[in-house]
Amino acid sequence: QVQLAESGGGLVQAGGSLRLSCAASGRSISSSVMGWFRQAAGKEREFVAALARTDDYTSYADSVKGRFTISRDNAKNTVYLQMNSLKPEDTAVYYCALAEVYYSFNPTPKLSGEYDTWGQGTQVTVSS
Repeated sequence: QVQLAESGGGLVQAGGSLRLSCAASGRSISSSVMGWFRQAAGKEREFVAALARTDDYTSYADSVKGRFTISRDNAKNTVYLQMNSLKPEDTAVYYCALAEVYYSFNPTPKLSGEYDTWGQGTQVTVSS
């Protein structure tokens, strides 16, 4: 059974950058659909980014498009979220997730219910 562990969160000033890591253990995630979500205090969890199983397709929330990049390092069994030009509204707990089922018509799911395994989350705080 796969387990996910996020790291890399912290406190950063607006305009700064952070790279979040999601390390998987238990099995390879090289051909898994992976996603990043975030949840701000008092708000629902929301989609941030997703990576298709063959890395040939990515999706991003409109709020992060052009600033965030999702990627995968198969040798390290790790997925990353590079976050640039951070804004105070990016402050949230960030979670990575894995979807066990792949659908060719929906290679990058955006609903949390479509993901099966979640990490514990890492806090990102952006100060103004």
